[in-house]
Amino acid sequence: MTLLVLGVLLWIAGHLWKRALPAVHEGLGSRARMVSTVIIVAGVLAMIFGYRMSPTVDLWYPPSWTLHVNNLLVLIALFLMSPAPRKGKLFNNVRHPQLAGFRAWAFAHLLVNGDLASVILFGGLFVWALVEVMLINKSEPDWTPTETGTIAKDGMFLVASLILMAIIGFVHGWLGYPVFPG
Repeated sequence: MTLLVLGVLLWIAGHLWKRALPAVHEGLGSRARMVSTVIIVAGVLAMIFGYRMSPTVDLWYPPSWTLHVNNLLVLIALFLMSPAPRKGKLFNNVRHPQLAGFRAWAFAHLLVNGDLASVILFGGLFVWALVEVMLINKSEPDWTPTETGTIAKDGMFLVASLILMAIIGFVHGWLGYPVFPG
């Protein structure tokens, strides 16, 4: 699980170092983005391989109904991470819709995975998304919502989210993690 923990820490470092070490970030100039990208990609790879290699240490056994809650939360997460909150009407006043979606995604996965590796992965990413919101709000306290879009745009992005959910469900099933009850 060392690789998994390292991956989560690299993800966090790659996203937070701009606010945690602003002088270092600014000193790198245009190369700072490349450094962030390399750290984050390394983190993602470490999380993938670390999660797949981790032993199964069950902490609890989620009831079967949590799969339905998971699917609903993932659909909401996909919608929040789409352009809908900026271009639609429903979530236009949400300051950090993508991070809210990310938290919904992580929480959904905690609901259906009761093993230690999942708690480390999804719990760590959930905590990162909370900390990220706090740091952004602290460093950029002033915020005004963008111009309100239309319900039609929300509908368009909901359909796109449903299609993406079906694709993700298919890929999860193909990898051996079925997400739709059979």
